[in-house]
Amino acid sequence: MNNHTVNNSVIFINDLADKRLGAYLNIKERDLTGRQSRFIAEGKVVLRVLLQSAQFEAESLLITENKLAGMQDILSLCSSDVPVYVVSSAHMDQIAGFNVHRGILAVGKRKTPIDINTLIKSIPENGLMLILCGISNHDNIGSIFRNAAAFEASCVLLDETCCDPLYRKAIRVSVGATLQVPYTHNGQIDDIIKAVAEAGINLIALSPQSTQSLYELPARGRTALLLGTEGDGLPPHLLTSLQTARIPMSRHFDSLNVATASGIALSCLSRNHFE
Repeated sequence: MNNHTVNNSVIFINDLADKRLGAYLNIKERDLTGRQSRFIAEGKVVLRVLLQSAQFEAESLLITENKLAGMQDILSLCSSDVPVYVVSSAHMDQIAGFNVHRGILAVGKRKTPIDINTLIKSIPENGLMLILCGISNHDNIGSIFRNAAAFEASCVLLDETCCDPLYRKAIRVSVGATLQVPYTHNGQIDDIIKAVAEAGINLIALSPQSTQSLYELPARGRTALLLGTEGDGLPPHLLTSLQTARIPMSRHFDSLNVATASGIALSCLSRNHFE
């Protein structure tokens, strides 16, 4: 395989020392140390979401030779100034440091930051939004975003103690939803709650200790669903100051996984949207 360019941005590389591959080296280690506002997208489904995203864009793609022929529909979505690096399967494993990449990787970045007030103002009448407090598991973050996309939540607001939705595993578990559903990830939970409340949005804190069933709540106006970390749950001062609701379940089991709970709750709150 020789270094040459075909079809504008497609570049074949056979030298592992090529500096153009630098962003893809030792991906698993960089997941732990950060990427200076960049992230890694894996697989054809996620890449398609990235290339069609209004919030994010691809800086470059890295794919294996055996995937190239089946990527033409995806590459047609890619701007001509985005380089598409092509390597052998063996080289891909050495570059990335793992072998479950599906032969398709991309480096992405956010186009422009989103302000929390802009997101709040964008919520339509009877729209839904999620507020996450202290969710530190990337699988849960990814699953919650996938649920948010499935039930058409307008946005997700994460406090500063939540883990990064752009972590590689979170993006993969979300099937690209973290690149699709608008979100902000900063600020203290009390400040986020205050901004949402001042906008006149109905706040519901989900808690298994609540005496109110989620299914008995009247559907009214714009609604924000607040979810806390597994184990400790939401801070006590929020549970005492906000309207709470629970998902009815067996008395012989104490709680659901937070991602599962988000799906059930979003389905309930959005029940009028899809009838």
